[in-house]
Amino acid sequence: MAGLGALPLAANNAGWQAFSQSTQLVAAARRQIGVTLDYDPAYVQIDYPGGDVPRESGVCIDVVIRAYRDAFGYDFQTSIHEDMRANFGRYPTNWGLSGPDRNIDHRRVPNLETWLVRNATELPPEDWQPGDLITCRVDRSLPHIAIVSDRKMSWGEPYVIHNIGLGTREERLIGRFENERRFRFFPAET
Repeated sequence: MAGLGALPLAANNAGWQAFSQSTQLVAAARRQIGVTLDYDPAYVQIDYPGGDVPRESGVCIDVVIRAYRDAFGYDFQTSIHEDMRANFGRYPTNWGLSGPDRNIDHRRVPNLETWLVRNATELPPEDWQPGDLITCRVDRSLPHIAIVSDRKMSWGEPYVIHNIGLGTREERLIGRFENERRFRFFPAET
C-alpha cells in the first residue's frame, strides 16, 4: 500500500477497499487447501441458489466459486444462470445446449469468462495482483482458471491458488499455458 498517502482521500479509500477485498478473496481460496483434495468434473445436480458440489472435490472453477461465496457471500451460480437466461446467445455453444442449466453453467470456465467480459474488468495479462483471476488454456484447449495469490516466488512472480488435478494448491502457473487472460472482479457491497 506504499504511496497511497499521496492520493486524494477518495482514491485512498478505493485503494484500501480493493486491497481488503483481494485479501479476503485470497484468504478464502487458501482455506480450501487441504480440504478440496480431489478433482472431479462430474455433472451433479445441486441446490439453487447457493448450490455446491462437496468441498472435498470439484474442479478449478469450484475454487473460484467457493472463494467468492466465502469471502463476499457472492453466488456465481445465480449471477451466471440469470445472465444466461436473459442472454443465452452470447454464451459459448460448446455443449450443444438449448438453454441454461443451473447445475453446471457456472462451473464451466468459458461461461465464467463470458460473464466476466460482460461484468468485470479485463486487464492486460501482466502486473498480476492478488485477487486477480487468470484464465488460460492447458494443452491449447482445456480451459482453466485460478486466483492470483499474495505470495510470490523469489523472482517476484506470484503464485496462484487453483485445482488443476490434485486438489486445491498454491503453486506456479502464470506464463505456463496459452491464452492467458486477466480479470478483476470484486462484488459491490450491498
